[in-house]
Amino acid sequence: MNSLVRVRAGALAVVAMLAAGLLAGCDSDGKASGATAPPKSSAPAAPTPSADDKARALPESLTGQRPSWSSCKSSGWQCAEVKVPLDYAKPAGDTISVALVRKQARDKDKRIGSLLFNFGGPGGSGVEILPRAADTFSSLNSRYDLVGFDPRGVAKSSGVVCRDDKEQAEAERRIDATPDTAAEEAAFLKDGADFGAGCARRSGKVLPYVGTSNAARDMDLLRQVLGDAKLNYFGISYGTELGGTYAHLFPQRVGRAVLDAVVDPTADSVGHARNQATGFQRALEDYLKSTGQDPKQGTERIAGLLSRLDERPLPTASGRKLNQTLALTGIVMPLYSKESWPYLTQALAEVQERGTGNLLLAMADSYNDRSKSGGYGTQSHSQRAISCDDTKARPTAAQARALLPEFRRISPVFGEFLAWDTAGWCANWPVAGERDVPEASAPGAGPVLVVGTTGDPATPYEGAKKMADKLGAGVGVLLTNKGEGHGAYTKGNTCVLRTVDAYLLEGKVPANGSVCSS
Repeated sequence: MNSLVRVRAGALAVVAMLAAGLLAGCDSDGKASGATAPPKSSAPAAPTPSADDKARALPESLTGQRPSWSSCKSSGWQCAEVKVPLDYAKPAGDTISVALVRKQARDKDKRIGSLLFNFGGPGGSGVEILPRAADTFSSLNSRYDLVGFDPRGVAKSSGVVCRDDKEQAEAERRIDATPDTAAEEAAFLKDGADFGAGCARRSGKVLPYVGTSNAARDMDLLRQVLGDAKLNYFGISYGTELGGTYAHLFPQRVGRAVLDAVVDPTADSVGHARNQATGFQRALEDYLKSTGQDPKQGTERIAGLLSRLDERPLPTASGRKLNQTLALTGIVMPLYSKESWPYLTQALAEVQERGTGNLLLAMADSYNDRSKSGGYGTQSHSQRAISCDDTKARPTAAQARALLPEFRRISPVFGEFLAWDTAGWCANWPVAGERDVPEASAPGAGPVLVVGTTGDPATPYEGAKKMADKLGAGVGVLLTNKGEGHGAYTKGNTCVLRTVDAYLLEGKVPANGSVCSS
């Protein structure tokens, strides 16, 4: 099944950045309006144990680990593994390994500590992404060890696997993500259930334990193993939900933390779908305006194209057909970054002028992590397992149908897909979800810098304000980036870069409500 609602947002933002290059932008003087520069913060005091610390009482065999680093990846990078409890309720029981990668700080004398990254998904591999994106974070590498990790259930950290390439390709070809008949609806829901059953067969040992709360507890163990008194953290997209969860569980352990492209902590699964319908429609209309088109008319044309593809998929040079779901996925991907909008123009022109779907299929394949040889990555497997472990919600087909009128009003292009996905994503999932919405309140934590971009399609700007509020007064510090695309720091906006770097490197906390303009 091809899902849109659980966007692999953070990882895709980095991929798009690497492909398109960085374009710098800032306001008139390159500083965040309203920013202040308090004195450089003093070294953090040793934190006091939190309630979660006391409850889990990890054995010294885990907390006393020291990673055995060895050379890997490109020059200057080291890899290691750390043991974590499979089940934190049984901390002395079975363990799994969490894979790490790091690049040590260049200035040893002014080293602050480790800076842990999560690039989103959920399911993005920090071990793979961080070395590829390292140039973006070069300024931070001056005083921090840059550290990426594969969260539990992801890639090298007991990665969840749910189906093979043949099954994935067959579902992509056969399953209609906007079912119009009883037969299509039954097939859609059965595919969701089959996916979950495949996860249980192939990854049953770890499947109940891959949720965000356990990943946050892993981060605190990593903090101890890396030798840091507090956790310094940079989370993008889903990484903001993970960071908010960590702050809630371990408020006294929070060091300098940045949450960029923020997931709304007040939204349940339907709320997230509604937010993304709004965000992607907003981005599509901004794209259409940029090409001189009327947003309403352009939206109608694209919705009409998708409707036609539901009945008559387009041919491609590969021999595969561009169906409705693949076309929508191909439209989604370039909306993550304004620099990628020209690719969408080329792809739509190809459809109009040649009646073929090569470019849209290529972008859909990139989004779906499909190689030219037909193999698929497993990020979508991990993404779904983590999401369904997190949420208690299991909307029915009837509930999804009831959402259709509202979601179609919000977005004639994306709404129907997102409404149906609420029912198909965790259909008959073999593991019960943990909670309704993530908890992010963090009384007693130090300032957390929350960065929201006004034109973000995948994690709409409104979620950043809600995260700052949820973290609490004196904790959540909102920085608004007036611009387009998913995420701010990775887009190279000079104002954002300077503000975030000043906070992470010098402890300079901007005024809550500061604004950067692209």
